[in-house]
Amino acid sequence: MEIVGNGFIARNLAGFSERHPHATVVAAGVSSTSVLAEAEFAREASLVEEVTRRCRADGRLVVFLSSASHALYGTGDTAMAEDVELLPTSPYGRQKLRLEHIVAESGTPWLILRVSHAMGRWQRPHQLLPAFVQQVRSGSVRLYQGAHRDLIDVADLTRAVDGLLAQDVENEVVNVASGTPLPIQAVIHGIEKRLGLSARHEIVEGPLSLTRVSVEKLCKLLPEMRSVTDADYLDRMLDRYVPCY
Repeated sequence: MEIVGNGFIARNLAGFSERHPHATVVAAGVSSTSVLAEAEFAREASLVEEVTRRCRADGRLVVFLSSASHALYGTGDTAMAEDVELLPTSPYGRQKLRLEHIVAESGTPWLILRVSHAMGRWQRPHQLLPAFVQQVRSGSVRLYQGAHRDLIDVADLTRAVDGLLAQDVENEVVNVASGTPLPIQAVIHGIEKRLGLSARHEIVEGPLSLTRVSVEKLCKLLPEMRSVTDADYLDRMLDRYVPCY
């Protein structure tokens, strides 16, 4: 399997890069919903276009890692399936939808995975878990009121990629998420518990930010992925990864 990218998801996927020699995974590009720079979006689009052209010429399948965030699906407590009409209102969301269209219309076999907020080994300091661990250690945490995140273990993301490719799933869009958006305070409390620390919480007012996506398609294709919906899923992730940071 060819992996395009060098971020933490790409590093985790490299663990089984010897499998699926017919596939190319695009795990690169703009990863933050706050990015607004057109130049960054243009570079990302050029990369995706170049990869899909090459894969079409070589007869390879393209796996594109898109987003299952509010930027694409919007805010709401209804579980959003992959076939709902998308009307993204942010530049990041519009960019991801544009890239999905480039991939789906490229003329090569494809698989689009809409990934929620992945968490795990080798995250960079500014990303969610290491950033919050550092804030708790510093004694002060800044939280946005109403903020929720659907967290997925990067090990489960790699398991989903491996399983879907092993089953020759193609020309499909699949949400890879837990299906359970959690208040960000729950993540902070879990980190504090594992570190044995209690930080001061600075609460910043803001609108409700909650996106719930359906994982029924994922679990139908890969029944073993049902474990991501377990009630103790967050605890298992925090037990595994907080000590890494």
